[in-house]
Amino acid sequence: MFSSSVLLLGVVSISFLAIYKLIIYPAFLSPLAKVPNAHWSSPIAPIWILWTRYNDLENRVLHAAHLKHGTVVRLAPNELSINDLAGLRTVYAGGFEKGEWYSIFDNYGVPCMFSSWHSRTHSARKRMISNIYSKSNIHNSPALAAQAQAILYDRLLPKLTSASGPQSHPNGVDVHDIWNATTMDFITAYIFGLKNASNFLAEEVYRKHWFGLYHARKVYTFFPQELPHLTVFFKKLHLHLVPTWVNDANRELEVWTQERCHSTSAYIKNGLAAKDNDPANVPVVFQAMLAGIEKEERMKGAESVLKNETLQYPELSIASEMIDHIAAGHETSGITLTYLSWELSKNIPLQDALRAELLSLSPNMSLSGSGSSKSIPSSKDLNILPLLHAILMETLRLHAAIPGNQPRMTPYPSCTLGPYTDIPGGVRIGSHAHVLHRNSEVYLDPDKFDHVRWLDDQNGYTEEQRRERDRWFWAFSSGGRMCVGSNFAMHEIKLTVAAVYANFRTHIVDDEGIEQTDGYTCGPTSNKLFLRFEKVVD
Repeated sequence: MFSSSVLLLGVVSISFLAIYKLIIYPAFLSPLAKVPNAHWSSPIAPIWILWTRYNDLENRVLHAAHLKHGTVVRLAPNELSINDLAGLRTVYAGGFEKGEWYSIFDNYGVPCMFSSWHSRTHSARKRMISNIYSKSNIHNSPALAAQAQAILYDRLLPKLTSASGPQSHPNGVDVHDIWNATTMDFITAYIFGLKNASNFLAEEVYRKHWFGLYHARKVYTFFPQELPHLTVFFKKLHLHLVPTWVNDANRELEVWTQERCHSTSAYIKNGLAAKDNDPANVPVVFQAMLAGIEKEERMKGAESVLKNETLQYPELSIASEMIDHIAAGHETSGITLTYLSWELSKNIPLQDALRAELLSLSPNMSLSGSGSSKSIPSSKDLNILPLLHAILMETLRLHAAIPGNQPRMTPYPSCTLGPYTDIPGGVRIGSHAHVLHRNSEVYLDPDKFDHVRWLDDQNGYTEEQRRERDRWFWAFSSGGRMCVGSNFAMHEIKLTVAAVYANFRTHIVDDEGIEQTDGYTCGPTSNKLFLRFEKVVD
């Protein structure tokens, strides 16, 4: 009788403790209990937000949640979402660290700059390459100018000219494929030099194979990213939440990148780079990484924060960094070019206005008349074209290539977020470009493509309205860990648009599936866009 009573008391005590810990405390007593819930179950379980992400609905669902509940909402017992400038400053400019969510971006088993959890290791890596991605360096790089000239004049424009004939490609050209090939050639040339880079614009069969591998594996990121420990547990039981062929695809992409790293390394070490007078063959990023690692070894050696990663595995660390630049550099710009050309193809008068602006450059990129010398326009002149800039900015706002969550972890022991104090450390918190860019108080009629909102001589905005518009623009994130390649992306996209729309009009043939997917990096649901090219002669 006594033992039964003790057993019953134990069961009751454990049950009460479980109810207190799992329901009462998180729902009513935790500092997070003050934050509005995106869903009734948010305080007690992460099932709702996990199911939302699994079904690729996160961006649009959280937009609705913020409209209903305000600038800070609770997604799960230990996760928040923010949607205001004060929150962005606190989290992203305030140096909140990354967490395990980013480990999926490790390559070859070692972190890259992007996937580094902690700011110290990130900063050490960033110092190696930040200068070569700076705006001044991008605009004044002889290597990039020579690479752009070769890619645009020798590869892209001949291909589009061939496709613009009256009997050529009656069903249109898949420009999503072409733009991704263009941006792949751009970023790999800047990394490895044109000699050791891809030539996807010419190598159609292999590029389709490469992109096929790259895109097919992307749909299997949910489990290893959101439930990594469960994924590992099931794998030990020989139950694969991610198909084994995904690992094979990742390995092939990694091997492809390593081959370029090895050939570039040999090109430098064998003295061929020093003898090569063609600036297009300069491996700008690769050389910067080599120099950065050597400097880190000389200056800090065993005391370096990179001693257990980059300095211990230098070749793999360089390869990890390069494949990250390749993935981010080609896909995001390719997506942006796809949506930019789609929006322009719906508005022929806007195309013609853009073309008139592009032809005002001297030299311009027309294949007839003054541009026939195949010259690249001055970066300064290109960068100040108001209509080109407005069209690109509006594309980045409405069709951000990375509209999804960019999570951080709250610092220990606690922090304050707006009116909410004592937010404990270790809470996942993030924001979304998709949500920020649809603030109707800043961007009137936010779901409409309206490039005029970026034309200050036409939109009638006050100085404060312009500042608010710019503050809420988040296509490249913000803070010390914002996109390091933003200047490169803006420049290559403007150059590509200048080359294409100085010479062609584009018309929609088939845009079925152009709707943007929902998730982290998001392109068309169909992964295609077919346009017809019409050659325009002066």
